Amino acid sequence: MRESAGLLMGSFFGLNSFSKAFALETHPNHTVGQPRIALIIDDIGYSPSHARQFLNLGVPITFAILPRLAYSYELALEIHDNGHEILLHQPMEPYNVDSFDPGPGALYVGDGPDRIKRIIEENIADVPYAAGVNNHMGSRFTETYKEIREALKFVRENGLFFVDSLTSSHSMAYKTAKKLHMAATGRNIFLDNLHDESAIYYQLNKLKRHSKKYGQAVGIGHPFPETVHTIGRFIKNIKDSDVSLVHVSDVL
Repeated sequence: MRESAGLLMGSFFGLNSFSKAFALETHPNHTVGQPRIALIIDDIGYSPSHARQFLNLGVPITFAILPRLAYSYELALEIHDNGHEILLHQPMEPYNVDSFDPGPGALYVGDGPDRIKRIIEENIADVPYAAGVNNHMGSRFTETYKEIREALKFVRENGLFFVDSLTSSHSMAYKTAKKLHMAATGRNIFLDNLHDESAIYYQLNKLKRHSKKYGQAVGIGHPFPETVHTIGRFIKNIKDSDVSLVHVSDVL
């Protein structure tokens, strides 16, 4: 989930400096085989019909499901039955929480280990078949070492990997996960900060270039009609290329 206008525009017009460093850190050799792209669709749980549009694309997609919503549990079962990968889209405290409500099941700076553990375990139970976790909002929480470390410890204890959505360029989540010897990766590009098909297509092509340069790339989108339509066009575009779409667990 996106928060800061400055970070958003930076990620639209080009990789922010953290993302560039992240790419170089995680893929230093660049000598890889077939380029791979992992697409994550965030904010699943509000609408079955919106989620099903992405299922109908017929390609590997990772669905990040928000906990404690009307359709969270039901959609997790359906998505799993259709052979796709699931993340718990864990709500975390953003800056300016009065304007950006992270929603039910959120973690906040100041939460103690017991509360963090209880919330995460309850959320995992509400999103069956979750293979990993990524953060929903969380610009403040992911910058706070003590709390993000506690949260990641409990993610690890449940046998899950972590994807840093990078809602803050100062996020400590990915580096902390690696210090905890967890399987982890991070978002390279947000696809749909602008709800415009030409803008989304531009982002997808940028994601493709990133995958060709570094071997793999992670893009995050949202269940908007413009996003699913544009991904459909993009799939046709890369059909005869050397780029493949994979689940995010394949690029950890």
